[in-house]
Parts: sequence; structure tokens; C-alpha cells
Amino acid sequence: MIWYKDDELIIEFDKEPNVTMSYPMPCYDECKNREIDKKPFLNREDLHVRITYIDEKYCFLIPQGYTWDGATIPRFFWRFIGSNTSPEFLIPSMIHDVLCENHSYIDNDRYLSTLILERLLYCSGVNGFKRWMMKHSVDNFQKFKGWEK
Repeated sequence: MIWYKDDELIIEFDKEPNVTMSYPMPCYDECKNREIDKKPFLNREDLHVRITYIDEKYCFLIPQGYTWDGATIPRFFWRFIGSNTSPEFLIPSMIHDVLCENHSYIDNDRYLSTLILERLLYCSGVNGFKRWMMKHSVDNFQKFKGWEK
């Protein structure tokens, strides 16, 4: 299913993403509850992703059980952008986190990972100002963290 398409970028999933939020529970041990506090979001089914960027094609799998922390937005900016748990950020943040953890999935292309994030935010209905802020914040943070290309 095509999630996004323009003249240079196509983002496809083999099915609609199925994600949920996990919650700490009294029946879980302390270690599991800490893990849920850090990464509360859960991919419930294997998700195959295909990216076509200009003439390059990339395919990867996000496995069932993959967890992530949502959008990494400092609390100070929640008033302007939204909180890290805002539903419109779930799919974009999952795909972006997978790409940040696996640079090789897109040939170490930092710009492409940021572009994918921005286009998925667009698909999720995030307004232009918030997308612009998130795109540039993420791109500059990645430069600072040493993602070279």
C-alpha cells in the first residue's frame, strides 16, 4: 500500500501499520516496567517497508515486537509541537527510529531519513510549521550525533 508518493519519493508498506502503547503493570517485573517506561510503543505485526528515492530502492522489515519511545521532543517544546505520545507522530517516529538504528537500510543517507520523517508527518496531518521545526531539529541533532552522510 502506497503511503506517500511524489516525483522523487515513494513510501510503501505491505499493510497498514499496527501499533499500540504498552503500559507498566503490577504483574510485570521491575525490569520490564522500566523498559516500557523508556519505550512504550509497540509494533504489533511484522511490517515490510519499501522506499523508492529517485532511482534507488530500499526494503526493510520492522519486526513484530519492535519498541520505540515515540517522537523525541523535549518537554519544553510540547506546547508548540505536541507531546512525544501524540498519535500523529507514532508511524513517522517508528520508521525514523528504525532508520536511525539501522543506517544501512538506506545506505547511510541522513538526509533521506529526515525527508522520510517529514513526508510521513505530512501524511499524518501534521501542519507545515510543526513539520518544519521537527525536520530541522532532527536533521541538526543527527549531524551533532555524527550521522555523516
